[in-house]
Amino acid sequence: MTNIDDRHHRSILKAIAHRAMLERGLDPDFPAQALAELDRINGPATQADASTRDLRNLIWCSIDNDDSLDLDQLTVAEAMPTGAVKIRVAIADVDAVVRKRSAIDDHARQNTTSVYTVAETFPMLPEKLSTDLTSLNYGSDRLAVVIEMVFAADGSLRSSDIYRAMVRNHAKLAYNSVAGWLEGTGPMPQGLDAVDGLRENLRLQDRVAQTLKSIRYKHGALELETIEARPVFVGEELKGLVTSKQNRAQDLIAEFMIAANGVVARYLDSKNFPVLQRVVRKPKRWDRIVGLAAERGSWLPRAPDSKALEQFLATAKAQDPLRFPDLSLSVIKLLGSGEYMVQLPGEDGAGHFGLAVKDYAHSTAPNRRYPDLITQRLLKAAISGVTPPYDHDELEALAAHCTEEEDEATKVERQVRKSAAALLLRSRVGEQFDAFVTGATDHGTWVRILDPPVEGKLEHGFEGVDVGCRIRVQLIGTDVERGFIDFKRIKKNNRHGR
Repeated sequence: MTNIDDRHHRSILKAIAHRAMLERGLDPDFPAQALAELDRINGPATQADASTRDLRNLIWCSIDNDDSLDLDQLTVAEAMPTGAVKIRVAIADVDAVVRKRSAIDDHARQNTTSVYTVAETFPMLPEKLSTDLTSLNYGSDRLAVVIEMVFAADGSLRSSDIYRAMVRNHAKLAYNSVAGWLEGTGPMPQGLDAVDGLRENLRLQDRVAQTLKSIRYKHGALELETIEARPVFVGEELKGLVTSKQNRAQDLIAEFMIAANGVVARYLDSKNFPVLQRVVRKPKRWDRIVGLAAERGSWLPRAPDSKALEQFLATAKAQDPLRFPDLSLSVIKLLGSGEYMVQLPGEDGAGHFGLAVKDYAHSTAPNRRYPDLITQRLLKAAISGVTPPYDHDELEALAAHCTEEEDEATKVERQVRKSAAALLLRSRVGEQFDAFVTGATDHGTWVRILDPPVEGKLEHGFEGVDVGCRIRVQLIGTDVERGFIDFKRIKKNNRHGR
């Protein structure tokens, strides 16, 4: 693409995103039947039954991205005798509004996830639902499925329960401001002081979350740190990419969601229900991970071992914190992507290698992910003691479909990110950059430059390089429409590419 008008960057990227959705078999627009169905929905679900608890008085709060409007979960803590803490996680009851095989559900079933591109979000559910009627919005009464967990002082799970409840969000908080406050680098988040006891409650939640995180790492969970690059627009013009790292508030939510997802999987199994597990198997390219460790003077066993890998990662982070995100990205690529699998009652789960957990079901984001909505329907049936709403064959087909479509959605997001990066780099063809190899397959070799943090294909000089190698590259071309960024390797004795 040439002569790109800077005033229309966002529009260009939106068009690219829309086309990428269609090319990947995803539907960027809601069909007429779903929109007609949406028009008939006039308010949030209120059909509580006798077993539904009224927990609106608890000081629930949400913590999410600064710009998030689709709020799936709330959390609250309660101190108990002997140092134990009860953590409750409320998950929006999306199924109360979006019924199985409705037109809206059929669209969600097709895409299986919200797709977040740098220019536009393609929500799994219409925004009237996902950001309003099925969102746990501030000051609104909403039906929820509550996962209740009692942790002993040492972080071990003492007991758990799952039930339906009516809840109310008393404070809408954001990751960055909460993290700054928890870490002592920023002021108290706005509105936190307006809710009696919420400051102390968040401190208690943070303490429990840090304990849970420590336990998972002892069991071999991988402490990986990647840099997320987000675009900066001024009006319609793309000005640059800003990076952010995982923070303490994100850790808080992540730990409670991991724990809740484990409780959900075990609860369904205890009720003789099938479980839609999220699985990350042992890495197929463990040999290359062993090689990465050896290059840094560390030893890893020949067979995949998450505890040994975490020890290596912790050492590497302490020795070179600035480059640790690069190593993390290499390890993530070599671990491979996750998949959905059906676990029948009594079966052993394949587990999640990176999280070091055996039982793990996606259940905490039903506004954004279809597997979570499936699991919510299974949960509600198990709570009520009725027949599962999905049979085994249907779940098997859905597991395969959700895995495939989630991969396609990830490719759409990556393609639009690359188109945005190509926009930023189109005037820098010929420049040289430090880079490291992020992917090496029969389909090609990919590298990421450090400033700006952008990934592209190594078109020349890829012989003999593998994931994690650090090399010098020259930008040789960009294609905004296709999201192509092409590099060639520069030999050390030819620093200027001439």
